[in-house]
Amino acid sequence: MTEPVTIGTQTLFGSLASITIDRLRAFETPEGYWLAFSGGKDSVVLYDLAVASGVKFDAHYNVPPVEPPEVKRFVMQHYPAVERHYPAKAATVLAREHGMLPTRIVRWCCRDWKEGGGKGRLVLTGIRAEESIRRRSRKMVEQCYRVPSKRYVHPLIDWTAADVWAHIRSRGLPYCGLYDEGQRRIGCVLCPMTRNVEQQMARWPGIVRLWKRMAFAA
Repeated sequence: MTEPVTIGTQTLFGSLASITIDRLRAFETPEGYWLAFSGGKDSVVLYDLAVASGVKFDAHYNVPPVEPPEVKRFVMQHYPAVERHYPAKAATVLAREHGMLPTRIVRWCCRDWKEGGGKGRLVLTGIRAEESIRRRSRKMVEQCYRVPSKRYVHPLIDWTAADVWAHIRSRGLPYCGLYDEGQRRIGCVLCPMTRNVEQQMARWPGIVRLWKRMAFAA
């Protein structure tokens, strides 16, 4: 029988959070998890539940050069213990090496900027099946197809956005202010998958200039 899990003054017995904590404890390895932290709402919940579960983990934030500065400031202010990692190569150098900018089909940006680290480890992510058609086919535990020694655990895979926000509000967790401005998901500025291109170009002209330099280099 699962024991009640208390976080602060809130008991999460029988709730989705309690089930997720059980998952974290079930898959824990002796060396602990490599927790992938993005600064988004899902990783905020993941981090909170990892702490509540008592499992061993170290958290890491891969910082893309086109990340909104608001996200960077949020992570630095509220999650100083999260280790930050920066790309080994300049954005223009990567664009030149790939011979192109990232596209919806060839998103080398995700691979080179966001998905590194965790080799030889069990990596915790906050991805959820609800986010996209592609993610609906993901399993809770998966093997990394590029790095054989790396595996993933997605303990929030069956959470909805409503579940995530309910947990954040019930726990009083901090979150990036971009959500309060109407952003449903936060991530790289001018990501190939974005739909609000004009809005982002007006908001972050400095990052637009970086994309133009990358285009010239490619």
